[in-house]
Amino acid sequence: MASDNNATPVLEITKLTKFFGGLRAVGGFGLTLHKGDLAGLIGPNGAGKTTVFNMITGLYVPTSGNIVFEGESVMGLEPFEITRMGIGRTFQNIRLFSELSVLDNVRIAYHPHSGYGLLDGVLRNNRFQVNEQELTERAVDFLKIFKLDGIMNETAKNLPYGEQRRVEIARALATNPHLLLLDEPAAGMNPKEIVRLMELIHFIRDRFDLTILLIEHQMRVVMGICEHITVMDFGEVIARGVPKEIQENTRVIEAYLGKGAANVA
Repeated sequence: MASDNNATPVLEITKLTKFFGGLRAVGGFGLTLHKGDLAGLIGPNGAGKTTVFNMITGLYVPTSGNIVFEGESVMGLEPFEITRMGIGRTFQNIRLFSELSVLDNVRIAYHPHSGYGLLDGVLRNNRFQVNEQELTERAVDFLKIFKLDGIMNETAKNLPYGEQRRVEIARALATNPHLLLLDEPAAGMNPKEIVRLMELIHFIRDRFDLTILLIEHQMRVVMGICEHITVMDFGEVIARGVPKEIQENTRVIEAYLGKGAANVA
């Protein structure tokens, strides 16, 4: 899916900086994403990638800079407010409600959009019952899209790792995002699961008309599905480009393999 670069960017980050005490984790970071982009953010461990995600989603307050989502700044907003605006994410470590079923994990994502209030929930009145039934039906329909309806009553912790990742992505999408941030979605997956993940990411981008930014250490995934890649090292952007340009970039090779590696490659 080609992005429309003449339209208002879905995400525009300028001069984003984050200090933890005297340590600069991110410095002067910039990124622009347009609707339909499928982009990657890569770099060695400690490069600042997840810190960028955490600032976009309101978990960290930037020291300086600006983050604009669909024309509106998200600076100073709480994570739940940013989610409601249309930014969804997954995490490095799976954060499912492990003791709940697959269905309930997805149902939870729909509750901010439920049509009843606290009192209705306490009284469990007719309004509560009707809305809960509607939420359940929507969640089941959603799980069918992901071919997870056959395991919807399974307890999340009992699923294979790859299936847990699929459930986590499904739950993030149930919040109805326009921008989806995937933080190392292939971590811990075997080769077969990685292939299914790559197919899934392409599918959800096209099916839900999404913009996707992912952090990933599996170069097979990054080079296989990302159309544009930004590379970080020591909190700064050191390269941008399409996969082939990144693979051949001397600074990128040195960041991953050390000085002199580019001459050997």
